[in-house]
Amino acid sequence: MPSTPPAATTDRLAPAYYAASRVPPDVAALASVPDTLAAGSPAKVGILDLAFEVRGGRTELVERYQKSPLQIMRPLWIDPAMPGMSHVYMMATGGGVAQADRYRIDVRCGPGTELHLTTQAATKVFRMEHDFASQRVHLTAEEGSYVEYLPDPLILFKDSRFYQCTEVVVAPVATVVLGDTVTAGRLARGERHDYRTLATDLRFTRPDGTLLGIDTVRLTPAGPGGGVVGPGVFAGYDHVASVFVVTDRAPAAEIADTLHTSLAGSGVLFGVSTLPRECGTWVRFLDDSPVRVAAAHEAVRQAVHRLLTGHPAPDLRKP
Repeated sequence: MPSTPPAATTDRLAPAYYAASRVPPDVAALASVPDTLAAGSPAKVGILDLAFEVRGGRTELVERYQKSPLQIMRPLWIDPAMPGMSHVYMMATGGGVAQADRYRIDVRCGPGTELHLTTQAATKVFRMEHDFASQRVHLTAEEGSYVEYLPDPLILFKDSRFYQCTEVVVAPVATVVLGDTVTAGRLARGERHDYRTLATDLRFTRPDGTLLGIDTVRLTPAGPGGGVVGPGVFAGYDHVASVFVVTDRAPAAEIADTLHTSLAGSGVLFGVSTLPRECGTWVRFLDDSPVRVAAAHEAVRQAVHRLLTGHPAPDLRKP
């Protein structure tokens, strides 16, 4: 079930807090005690716990707990069209995710807040000889909030093992735009689908627990059924990206039309569909070019942002 705000007495360094509560069998089967630092050791637990509220007409960070290797710098207000919208960049001081790492990210957005949350760079999942790495993400958007969670791509190194569980709670009059991109590996080094396993679970609910949507990914290149390169997965391409839009600000069909228009002529292979209960829309696209995928992702961000806010999305100031 979705996370609740931790009480002051919560032990964030207890395994029950930062470790995934249910790990898929393909990943759990790899659990072991590394001959290096074990799970829970210093520098192996990364935690971000952030809360945002409207203060003085703009979205302010009102609560923060961070434990390296996860951290943020101060929020930025860089959009002249929406000066109250906070932009926050997450960083990993270790440079990437290593074996036995356990990360947890909690972001709570109060009523009427406007937040763009992203990463400073791509998330690199390093080669692993023992155990696996996991990340829990809990995102809550309260009434009237507008939240964009758009991290940079996930890059899977040779022999990496990674599980991510993302739980999103969206109030009826709130908006969440969530995206992800998975790269088949360090392609310049010839590491194409050489990772051991990737598993992700994404779940959208209302505050009362009503289920809005689930997206489940299980990628095991050496597994049965042709691995991960056939239809329904990467389909022979090197990059796959998705964007989910859960909102009441516009009809699902209008959002779907907007996404189709934004990707027309982009050159990527894509598909658009409305979400259950007409609560929003999602799109998934594939290509071999990271440049085209990044351009398509930006086109979707711009189109959705303009449709739902009435303003163009700002430059995120990334190289």
